[in-house]
Amino acid sequence: MSEQFNDVIRFIREYYHQPEGPIALHEPLFIGNERKYVMDAIDSTFVSSIGKYVDRFESMVKEYTGAGHAVATANGSAALHVALILAGVKRDDLVITQPMTFVATCNVINYVGADPLFIDIDKKTLGLSAAKLKEFLNQNCLVSKGEAFHKSSNRRISACVPMHTFGHPVELDEIMDVCKSYNIVVVEDAAESIGSKYKGKHTGTFGLVSAFSLNGNKTITSGGGGVITTNNATLGKLAKHLTTQAKVPHPWEFNHDHVGYNYRMPNLNAALACAQMEMLDRFIDKKRELANQYKTLFGMMGLEFAVEPKDTYSNYWLNNVFFRDRDERDAFLAYSNAQKISARPVWTLMNKLPMFNNCICGDLSNAQDAENRVISLPSSVKEL
Repeated sequence: MSEQFNDVIRFIREYYHQPEGPIALHEPLFIGNERKYVMDAIDSTFVSSIGKYVDRFESMVKEYTGAGHAVATANGSAALHVALILAGVKRDDLVITQPMTFVATCNVINYVGADPLFIDIDKKTLGLSAAKLKEFLNQNCLVSKGEAFHKSSNRRISACVPMHTFGHPVELDEIMDVCKSYNIVVVEDAAESIGSKYKGKHTGTFGLVSAFSLNGNKTITSGGGGVITTNNATLGKLAKHLTTQAKVPHPWEFNHDHVGYNYRMPNLNAALACAQMEMLDRFIDKKRELANQYKTLFGMMGLEFAVEPKDTYSNYWLNNVFFRDRDERDAFLAYSNAQKISARPVWTLMNKLPMFNNCICGDLSNAQDAENRVISLPSSVKEL
């Protein structure tokens, strides 16, 4: 097995032309107009939440994704927080999501006073399972006066938040159909899936409202940043209003008509984001090229590589392999990190964390299997 581990390390070092030294899991690449646009923003003195690059970035996202409206935020958590507010999630509600996700997905559910309800993942998408969702709702929930309720707790289920894990789209058609039958609003956590498509349509355009992240480790970055997308004009307008402290426009008066948030993306970050958007398709081409090479390598080793699901186009934000069991997983993690190759396991399942371990859960066997066996590998874009 150590020889197979050596083959993986050798491949990664050769691919990145780095015979020694550390190799990151995912780092940004700035080879376009990043410096030019950021310096232009500095020279303009519009470095905060007002400036031409914020508007330009939102226009670029709308054009690229096909979303009707895009609102730039300070980070992906801010985007998802406001998305849940727009979706009508209230205190003491239940919000369906998956246990294998980044903690921000569940944190923002708590921000609005709700609790996660964990449904298992699908083995192929690594995101929320439509079949497990349908099974759980059919067995444990009912619709009363047009709203879904969890029978044993009598709590309202107001939203479902599937996360497109590692950039791979979930089974959107099936999840949307199941949620529609129970009058549950779908909010896509598209944090990791900029550039990914489901049946030819960009992620983040299926749910009532969606959220993307442009953190420093994502496929493209604005340093810190996120985006709210929606096809609902009323919600699009309200999203912008809430993220700018809900200030009522006036030449000099300070009036506010909602509880608002200081969530607007600064112009400096948006300048960086515009330059990165210009490179996005080229970055994804290189990431898909790397994914194919990983797939070939692990196929020769008899290990399963996580590929894009049927009818999808994935950005392959992070490349992932299934080891045979947890012992083998841990052995590779120890070996690769000792060789200064950044590999990591999937996140600890959310239902195991102390702040979420009392949440309602369905059967989570697929997620547990993934936690035991999956490793994420270096996935940065090699310089073009």
